[in-house]
Amino acid sequence: MVQAFVLDRVSPQEKENIMICQPMVSEVQERWPALFLSQEISEEFRRITSKDLLGTFNASLERFGPGLLKLYRTKKGGFGQEMEDLLDKLDDQTSDIVTHRKTAALRGLPIFLREDTKKVFMKCLDTDILAPVLEGASVAIHTILDDEADISHARDHAVVLEGGIVLHEMENLSSAFAYLFGLLYALNINYPKQLRYTFEAIQTIFFELGGSRCSQRTRSLKTKLLF
Repeated sequence: MVQAFVLDRVSPQEKENIMICQPMVSEVQERWPALFLSQEISEEFRRITSKDLLGTFNASLERFGPGLLKLYRTKKGGFGQEMEDLLDKLDDQTSDIVTHRKTAALRGLPIFLREDTKKVFMKCLDTDILAPVLEGASVAIHTILDDEADISHARDHAVVLEGGIVLHEMENLSSAFAYLFGLLYALNINYPKQLRYTFEAIQTIFFELGGSRCSQRTRSLKTKLLF
């Protein structure tokens, strides 16, 4: 549920009502659909943080991506088959290596932080019925594939909140993740408990927001990346 709403287009009375009633995201989107456009999300994020959402995220991914991949490889065997598969698929890529490395750095983050990647990175074929796939998904990136065996070529990336798609037709995983974070931050939605450290790392390391209050796990990751 939306716990607070800070967008300038909402009247003070409407903001107060939203804060008291805590409506579902779908209700807010139905009433103010323009607020869920990528441009509006970026503008609102800049207004409350003075940071460029996509620019800062992509720059940080370029900066920290190599370090993250190095950390993943250093303890590859300690994170189970999922991390091994992720890195093996990265090693098999022969084109657009930079994009694949960024994608692997993002996909590996919750694995490294020992959280459930299935809760944030979802996928299905374009022929699958969507509703059962999204059921119960509170916060996620949903990728639609032409071929389940080839996740590197996706037809669409979509942002999912409270079991529904709120933004789609993202060109890549990193853009979808940036807008997902931007929505959570702008709408003041609590990070899901099962992905607390992943989003906390994005907030404190990628965007340098509220770093003094982060957990020891996130602080440890930041130290490893900076030194």
